[in-house]
Amino acid sequence: MRLLRSIWSGAGQHVVRCTRLQSIGVTNSYRMGQLPRVCQYSTTSTNGEDGELTPVERIRNIGISAHIDSGKTTLTERILFYTGKIKAMHEVKGKDNVGATMDSMELERQRGITIQSAATYLSWKDTNINIIDTPGHVDFTIEVERALRVLDGAVLVLCAVGGVQSQTFTVNRQMQRYRVPCLAFINKLDRGNANPTRVMNQLRAKLKHNAAFVQIPIGLEKETKGLIDLIEKRAVYFDGDYGETVRYDTIPDHLQEEVDSRRKELIECVSNADDELGELFLEEVEPTTEQLKAGIRRSTLKRAFTPVFVGTALKNKGVQPLLDGVLDYLPNPSEVDNFALDE
Repeated sequence: MRLLRSIWSGAGQHVVRCTRLQSIGVTNSYRMGQLPRVCQYSTTSTNGEDGELTPVERIRNIGISAHIDSGKTTLTERILFYTGKIKAMHEVKGKDNVGATMDSMELERQRGITIQSAATYLSWKDTNINIIDTPGHVDFTIEVERALRVLDGAVLVLCAVGGVQSQTFTVNRQMQRYRVPCLAFINKLDRGNANPTRVMNQLRAKLKHNAAFVQIPIGLEKETKGLIDLIEKRAVYFDGDYGETVRYDTIPDHLQEEVDSRRKELIECVSNADDELGELFLEEVEPTTEQLKAGIRRSTLKRAFTPVFVGTALKNKGVQPLLDGVLDYLPNPSEVDNFALDE
C-alpha cells in the first residue's frame, strides 16, 4: 500500500491532503512502518486486483481504535471475512493456534494483543476501504498516533461492559488533535452486564461527544438477537452459521415505543449540529430518511456529531451495518484536509 498526497505550497506552510492509502494488489497486511510514501497528484486510485481506476468518492481510509480488549482485532477479522478478504475467521489467541489475520507477529498471537498497527485493504459495495487495526495498550499508543496522522476517518470501539476507559481518553484526544471524524461502535453486547445506554451516557459526559444511537439492540447478553435501525425503522437480523446473511424484518411490538423515543433523540441531536435539519426541527417537520442521513453525514464530517452503532463482533452481529455506516458517514479523501508546518 502507499500513501498518495497532493501538496499545495503556501506562505510558510504546506497544506497536505491525504488523498489515498492505495492498494497495490498484495493480499497480506502491511505494518505501518513499512508503508512507503509517495507525493504526487492523484484523483483516482488503482484497484490492485484488476487494475481499474476507482473514483476518489468510492475510497475510505479508516482506522479501528479503542482501549485494550474492546474487540478491535476481532471486529477487523469479521470485516475481512464479510468483505471476502479471508475465507475463514480465527480468534485472537484462538485454540487453533492460528490467531487473527491482522496479528501477524508471533508475540501478538501468543499474548492475544495487538502490538503494531497493521494495514490492509478491502472492498465493500464497490467502495475501496483501506483499514488500519491499531493497538489498544498504552505502551503502544505511538502506533495509534502514527496511524491517525494519515487516516481520514475512524471507528471508536467501546466495550458494552467496560465503557469509556483510560486509553479511550487518549485515543479520543488523538482523534481531536488530527481532526479525524469518527463513528462509535459499542461492542460485546453478548457479555454479562452489557449496558449500551450507560456507555452512551459516558460518551457524552466523559468524552463530551454530541452522540446518539443510530441503532439499538434487540436483547442483551445471551438474549442478543439482532438490532434495530433507527434511521430506516426496521429490525436487522444476522442469519447463517457466521451471521453472513443479513435479514430485515418489522420492528418487534414491545420495542416500538423505545424506537420512537430514540429516533426523536437522534433527530434532536443531529439538529443541534446541522442547520438544515435544525430548520426542519424548529418547523416541527420530521425529516425523511435521506434528509436524516445527509444531516448525519454533514455533522459527522465536521466532528459535531458522533453516530453510535451497536453489535457483538464475536457473535457476528452488527458488523455489516457498521460497514454501511463507514460508507455513509465517514469522508472520502477529497473531503479532508490535513495541515503540516513547513520547517
